[in-house]
Amino acid sequence: MICCVGVGPGDLGFLTRRGQELIEGADVVTGFTAVADLVRSLVKPDARVITMGYKDQVERLKEVAHLHRAGSKCVVVFMGDPHFSGFQFLERVEQACEHKVETVPGISSAQILASRCRVCFDETSFITFHRRGDIAAFQKHLVHVLEDNRNAIVIPRPWDFMPAAVANYLMEHGVTPDHPTEVWEHLTQSEAAWKGLLGECRSEFSDMSIMLIRARRSDAATGRDGDGAVGTQIGGQPQ
Repeated sequence: MICCVGVGPGDLGFLTRRGQELIEGADVVTGFTAVADLVRSLVKPDARVITMGYKDQVERLKEVAHLHRAGSKCVVVFMGDPHFSGFQFLERVEQACEHKVETVPGISSAQILASRCRVCFDETSFITFHRRGDIAAFQKHLVHVLEDNRNAIVIPRPWDFMPAAVANYLMEHGVTPDHPTEVWEHLTQSEAAWKGLLGECRSEFSDMSIMLIRARRSDAATGRDGDGAVGTQIGGQPQ
Protein backbone atom coordinates (compact mmCIF):
# COMPACT_ATOMS: atom_id res chain seq x y z
CA MET A 1 0.00 0.00 0.00
CA ILE A 2 1.15 3.51 -0.80
CA CYS A 3 -0.84 6.71 -0.53
CA CYS A 4 -0.24 10.45 -0.65
CA VAL A 5 -1.62 12.37 2.32
CA GLY A 6 -2.18 16.09 2.68
CA VAL A 7 -1.23 17.13 6.21
CA GLY A 8 -2.59 20.68 6.23
CA PRO A 9 -0.94 24.09 6.35
CA GLY A 10 1.72 23.38 8.99
CA ASP A 11 -0.30 22.80 12.18
CA LEU A 12 -1.31 19.28 13.19
CA GLY A 13 -4.58 20.72 14.47
CA PHE A 14 -5.65 20.89 10.81
CA LEU A 15 -4.65 17.29 9.96
CA THR A 16 -7.69 15.16 9.09
CA ARG A 17 -8.52 12.07 11.15
CA ARG A 18 -8.06 9.84 8.09
CA GLY A 19 -4.64 11.34 7.42
CA GLN A 20 -3.56 10.82 11.02
CA GLU A 21 -4.70 7.19 10.99
CA LEU A 22 -2.71 6.45 7.85
CA ILE A 23 0.47 8.08 9.20
CA GLU A 24 0.17 6.28 12.54
CA GLY A 25 -0.28 2.93 10.78
CA ALA A 26 2.47 3.33 8.18
CA ASP A 27 5.68 1.31 8.01
CA VAL A 28 7.32 4.09 5.98
CA VAL A 29 6.58 7.82 6.12
CA THR A 30 8.29 9.99 3.56
CA GLY A 31 8.20 13.51 2.14
CA PHE A 32 10.15 16.73 1.97
CA THR A 33 12.06 17.24 5.20
CA ALA A 34 9.92 20.05 6.64
CA VAL A 35 6.71 18.10 6.02
CA ALA A 36 8.02 14.79 7.37
CA ASP A 37 9.34 16.55 10.48
CA LEU A 38 5.89 18.05 11.08
CA VAL A 39 4.28 14.60 11.46
CA ARG A 40 7.22 12.83 13.10
CA SER A 41 5.45 12.74 16.46
CA LEU A 42 2.69 10.59 14.91
CA VAL A 43 5.01 7.99 13.36
CA LYS A 44 5.14 4.68 15.21
CA PRO A 45 8.50 3.88 16.85
CA ASP A 46 9.43 1.03 14.52
CA ALA A 47 8.48 2.87 11.32
CA ARG A 48 11.04 4.32 8.95
CA VAL A 49 11.08 8.03 8.06
CA ILE A 50 12.68 8.91 4.70
CA THR A 51 13.19 12.62 4.11
CA MET A 52 14.12 14.28 0.84
CA GLY A 53 14.86 17.62 -0.79
CA TYR A 54 14.38 18.99 -4.29
CA LYS A 55 17.72 17.59 -5.52
CA ASP A 56 17.38 14.00 -4.26
CA GLN A 57 13.60 13.49 -4.45
CA VAL A 58 13.72 11.19 -7.48
CA GLU A 59 16.22 8.82 -5.85
CA ARG A 60 14.41 8.82 -2.50
CA LEU A 61 11.08 8.09 -4.19
CA LYS A 62 12.64 5.12 -6.02
CA GLU A 63 13.70 3.83 -2.59
CA VAL A 64 10.17 4.26 -1.26
CA ALA A 65 8.66 2.56 -4.30
CA HIS A 66 10.97 -0.44 -3.72
CA LEU A 67 9.76 -0.67 -0.11
CA HIS A 68 6.15 -0.39 -1.29
CA ARG A 69 6.61 -3.26 -3.75
CA ALA A 70 8.20 -5.30 -0.97
CA GLY A 71 4.98 -5.02 1.06
CA SER A 72 5.54 -2.01 3.32
CA LYS A 73 2.69 0.37 4.05
CA CYS A 74 4.02 3.69 2.74
CA VAL A 75 2.66 7.19 3.24
CA VAL A 76 3.99 10.17 1.31
CA VAL A 77 3.15 13.39 3.15
CA PHE A 78 2.34 16.66 1.38
CA MET A 79 1.96 20.10 2.87
CA GLY A 80 -1.64 21.29 2.48
CA ASP A 81 -3.54 19.22 -0.07
CA PRO A 82 -1.81 17.22 -2.85
CA HIS A 83 -4.13 18.62 -5.52
CA PHE A 84 -3.83 22.29 -4.58
CA SER A 85 -0.09 22.78 -4.97
CA GLY A 86 1.69 19.44 -5.02
CA PHE A 87 0.57 17.82 -8.23
CA GLN A 88 4.01 17.69 -9.83
CA PHE A 89 5.33 15.86 -6.74
CA LEU A 90 2.36 13.48 -6.93
CA GLU A 91 3.29 12.74 -10.54
CA ARG A 92 6.85 11.88 -9.44
CA VAL A 93 5.50 9.50 -6.80
CA GLU A 94 3.42 7.72 -9.43
CA GLN A 95 6.34 7.62 -11.87
CA ALA A 96 8.48 5.94 -9.20
CA CYS A 97 5.73 3.42 -8.37
CA GLU A 98 4.75 2.94 -12.02
CA HIS A 99 1.02 3.11 -11.16
CA LYS A 100 -1.61 5.48 -9.85
CA VAL A 101 -1.68 5.95 -6.09
CA GLU A 102 -4.40 6.81 -3.60
CA THR A 103 -4.57 10.43 -2.47
CA VAL A 104 -6.07 11.66 0.80
CA PRO A 105 -7.13 15.32 0.82
CA GLY A 106 -5.80 17.78 3.33
CA ILE A 107 -6.71 21.33 4.27
CA SER A 108 -4.89 23.67 1.92
CA SER A 109 -3.29 26.94 2.96
CA ALA A 110 -5.55 28.52 0.33
CA GLN A 111 -8.61 27.38 2.27
CA ILE A 112 -7.22 28.71 5.55
CA LEU A 113 -6.35 32.02 3.88
CA ALA A 114 -9.87 32.35 2.47
CA SER A 115 -11.27 31.82 5.96
CA ARG A 116 -8.85 34.24 7.62
CA CYS A 117 -9.47 36.96 5.02
CA ARG A 118 -13.22 36.38 4.54
CA VAL A 119 -13.16 35.73 0.81
CA CYS A 120 -15.21 33.09 -0.97
CA PHE A 121 -14.05 30.91 -3.84
CA ASP A 122 -16.89 31.85 -6.17
CA GLU A 123 -15.27 35.31 -6.32
CA THR A 124 -11.67 34.13 -6.02
CA SER A 125 -9.17 32.29 -8.22
CA PHE A 126 -6.34 30.16 -6.83
CA ILE A 127 -3.03 30.10 -8.69
CA THR A 128 0.13 28.33 -7.60
CA PHE A 129 3.58 29.10 -8.96
CA HIS A 130 5.14 26.41 -6.78
CA ARG A 131 6.08 24.31 -9.78
CA ARG A 132 9.08 23.60 -11.97
CA GLY A 133 9.33 24.74 -15.55
CA ASP A 134 7.88 27.65 -17.46
CA ILE A 135 5.29 29.68 -15.53
CA ALA A 136 4.52 32.27 -18.23
CA ALA A 137 1.01 30.93 -18.89
CA PHE A 138 0.17 31.04 -15.18
CA GLN A 139 1.53 34.58 -14.89
CA LYS A 140 -0.71 35.70 -17.76
CA HIS A 141 -3.66 33.93 -16.15
CA LEU A 142 -3.09 35.89 -12.94
CA VAL A 143 -3.23 39.16 -14.88
CA HIS A 144 -6.52 38.08 -16.47
CA VAL A 145 -7.97 37.10 -13.08
CA LEU A 146 -7.40 40.61 -11.73
CA GLU A 147 -8.60 42.20 -14.95
CA ASP A 148 -11.82 40.20 -14.50
CA ASN A 149 -12.25 41.85 -11.08
CA ARG A 150 -11.72 38.67 -9.07
CA ASN A 151 -9.67 38.11 -5.94
CA ALA A 152 -6.51 36.06 -6.39
CA ILE A 153 -4.95 33.69 -3.87
CA VAL A 154 -1.36 33.13 -4.99
CA ILE A 155 1.33 30.70 -3.85
CA PRO A 156 4.65 32.23 -4.99
CA ARG A 157 7.65 30.28 -6.32
CA PRO A 158 10.37 30.33 -3.65
CA TRP A 159 13.42 30.55 -5.89
CA ASP A 160 12.43 33.29 -8.34
CA PHE A 161 8.84 34.56 -8.08
CA MET A 162 8.19 35.71 -4.53
CA PRO A 163 5.58 38.36 -3.51
CA ALA A 164 7.62 41.42 -4.54
CA ALA A 165 8.35 39.82 -7.93
CA VAL A 166 4.66 38.94 -8.33
CA ALA A 167 3.71 42.57 -7.64
CA ASN A 168 6.33 43.89 -10.07
CA TYR A 169 5.23 41.53 -12.84
CA LEU A 170 1.58 42.48 -12.45
CA MET A 171 2.24 46.21 -12.57
CA GLU A 172 4.54 45.80 -15.57
CA HIS A 173 1.63 44.09 -17.33
CA GLY A 174 -0.94 46.78 -16.66
CA VAL A 175 -2.43 45.82 -13.30
CA THR A 176 -3.04 48.93 -11.19
CA PRO A 177 -0.96 49.22 -7.98
CA ASP A 178 -3.94 50.00 -5.72
CA HIS A 179 -5.20 46.42 -5.24
CA PRO A 180 -5.39 45.68 -1.49
CA THR A 181 -2.84 42.93 -0.87
CA GLU A 182 -1.93 40.68 2.04
CA VAL A 183 0.99 38.31 2.52
CA TRP A 184 0.68 35.57 5.14
CA GLU A 185 3.49 33.36 6.40
CA HIS A 186 2.04 31.64 9.48
CA LEU A 187 -1.60 30.96 8.72
CA THR A 188 -2.28 29.54 12.16
CA GLN A 189 -1.63 33.03 13.57
CA SER A 190 -4.36 35.65 13.54
CA GLU A 191 -2.57 38.42 11.63
CA ALA A 192 -0.99 38.72 8.20
CA ALA A 193 2.76 39.28 7.96
CA TRP A 194 2.10 42.27 5.72
CA LYS A 195 -0.90 44.30 4.51
CA GLY A 196 -0.94 47.19 2.07
CA LEU A 197 -1.38 47.96 -1.60
CA LEU A 198 0.06 45.89 -4.43
CA GLY A 199 2.43 48.69 -5.41
CA GLU A 200 3.87 48.76 -1.88
CA CYS A 201 4.72 45.05 -1.75
CA ARG A 202 8.54 45.07 -1.69
CA SER A 203 9.45 43.10 1.45
CA GLU A 204 11.11 39.71 1.58
CA PHE A 205 9.15 36.75 2.92
CA SER A 206 9.81 33.11 3.76
CA ASP A 207 9.32 30.20 1.37
CA MET A 208 6.05 29.41 3.17
CA SER A 209 4.35 32.68 2.15
CA ILE A 210 0.98 32.96 0.42
CA MET A 211 -0.66 36.09 -1.05
CA LEU A 212 -4.15 37.48 -1.32
CA ILE A 213 -4.62 40.16 -3.98
CA ARG A 214 -8.10 41.58 -3.64
CA ALA A 215 -10.30 42.77 -6.46
CA ARG A 216 -10.81 46.53 -6.63
CA ARG A 217 -14.43 46.89 -5.59
CA SER A 218 -16.56 48.27 -2.77
CA ASP A 219 -18.85 46.64 -0.22
CA ALA A 220 -21.82 47.86 -2.23
CA ALA A 221 -20.55 46.05 -5.33
CA THR A 222 -20.25 42.73 -3.53
CA GLY A 223 -23.47 43.01 -1.56
CA ARG A 224 -21.56 41.59 1.43
CA ASP A 225 -20.21 42.89 4.65
CA GLY A 226 -16.51 43.13 3.91
CA ASP A 227 -16.03 40.33 1.40
CA GLY A 228 -13.64 41.57 -1.29
CA ALA A 229 -13.70 45.08 0.12
CA VAL A 230 -10.80 47.41 0.66
CA GLY A 231 -10.00 47.27 4.34
CA THR A 232 -7.68 49.23 6.59
CA GLN A 233 -4.16 49.20 5.21
CA ILE A 234 -1.53 48.37 7.82
CA GLY A 235 2.09 48.60 6.74
CA GLY A 236 4.55 46.22 8.32
CA GLN A 237 7.47 43.85 8.00
CA PRO A 238 7.44 40.04 7.91
CA GLN A 239 6.99 38.47 11.33
